[in-house]
Amino acid sequence: QVQVVESGGGLVQAGGSLRLSCAASGPSFSNSAMGWFRQAPGKEREFVATITRRLGNPYYADSVKGRFTISRENAKNTVYLQMNNLKPEDTAVYYCAARIDYSGSYYIGASDYKYWGQGTQVTVSS
Repeated sequence: QVQVVESGGGLVQAGGSLRLSCAASGPSFSNSAMGWFRQAPGKEREFVATITRRLGNPYYADSVKGRFTISRENAKNTVYLQMNNLKPEDTAVYYCAARIDYSGSYYIGASDYKYWGQGTQVTVSS
């Protein structure tokens, strides 16, 4: 079975930086895509960023573009989310998600992903 595990969350002051990691294990990630989502209490889960395994094409939500960078290290089946200039509104549980196929489009909906991590809390203080 595919497993997805996030790490790297914590408490940071506004304007600071944090890097999240996501490790995936299981069969056939050759043509996969992975994404980051976040969810604050009482709010819907929202898309943050996604990247494809083969070519490393990234795509970002407008709210984080220019501040966050998604990258991947294929040899380790790991995806990173570098978060800079963090704001209090970035506070949420961050989830990593994976799918094991790719059709050539960007995947920005939660329903596009089958496998999910447990989430890691990111708190940004004012």
